[in-house]
Amino acid sequence: MRASHIFIILFLVVPIIEIYFLIQIGSIIGAFPTILLILSTAIIGAFLLKQQGLSTLMRFQNNLSTGILPAQELVEGILLAVGGALLMTPGFVTDAMGFACLIPFTRKLLAQYIMTRSSIKIKSGIGGFSNPQGTARQDNNVYEGEFVQKDTDRIHRD
Repeated sequence: MRASHIFIILFLVVPIIEIYFLIQIGSIIGAFPTILLILSTAIIGAFLLKQQGLSTLMRFQNNLSTGILPAQELVEGILLAVGGALLMTPGFVTDAMGFACLIPFTRKLLAQYIMTRSSIKIKSGIGGFSNPQGTARQDNNVYEGEFVQKDTDRIHRD
């Protein structure tokens, strides 16, 4: 999917869908309860974002301190930011997508899906991560050299 298609969906289709659902739900439960419902999802979302963000940050720091690459936590952190932004946007469809990014079970599934898709792109050579044949480049050249340790006081004199 091209970037232009994504922007068309984001800026044209999603607001139309949001307006439709706001009108439908507002006609069923009334305008004031609809506004309260939208505000309450934003407040609940802010609470969840804080709680889940701190939890993800702690897992990130624990993995980093033990020498494990915190890739899952990085992707989850991005999903948390996206989910928080979606929950602050008024509407029921964006709230549903935002809660999907904030609820741990669905966030982990989304993060795994994103990481799987990203690794497929990297392995296939998109972004210059591998050569066109898809195999690792082997460099058979041997380079010789010398190592000389300089005194540290000579470096700091300048």
